[in-house]
Amino acid sequence: MKKRAETAHPVLDVIAERWSPRAFDPRPVEPEALRSLFEAARWAASCFNEQPWAYVVVGREDARFEEALGCLAERNRLWATNAGALVFACARERFERNDKLNRWASYDLGQATAHLALQAQSMGIAVHPMGGFSTERVREAFGVPEGADPIAAIAIGYPGDPDALPEEFRESETAQRKRRPQPEFVFESAWGRPATWPCP
Repeated sequence: MKKRAETAHPVLDVIAERWSPRAFDPRPVEPEALRSLFEAARWAASCFNEQPWAYVVVGREDARFEEALGCLAERNRLWATNAGALVFACARERFERNDKLNRWASYDLGQATAHLALQAQSMGIAVHPMGGFSTERVREAFGVPEGADPIAAIAIGYPGDPDALPEEFRESETAQRKRRPQPEFVFESAWGRPATWPCP
């Protein structure tokens, strides 16, 4: 299902067409496709080129897929059960170069994951990041060490039929996409002063 954004200004097709569906076709994502997604993540920018991201990937054919599902909030488990893979995105909290706190690690992980999502969109693969998961369960189940912070869970897979979703998700799956207009978040010269050059 396509839900192209009605953008106020021109953007790349892959950006306008990217969204986070919940309806997945219950089939695996091929290893070669996954390699391309994480290659895109690999080439994201990062502070001092530290690349502080790490991803724990559990494919739906993996014996531990149910365990990965169990790390998600109950509401997310209802739809993520059909994902082709579940991923836990982690950020290393300290610089390898000097062991100082890296306060940009989560930002860098976000950039890498955005690269992954856009690469996926270009390949007809859907990506849905989630905040609803247990960091403690992820640490315990998948051996994420201290110093690596699980930031997001991500469902990856091929788009499915919205009608196959539990009823509570169907309306949002087909609803029009919305975003805040630029003047609400693009400020010129000082915080809170809407920029004069963007259109609403």
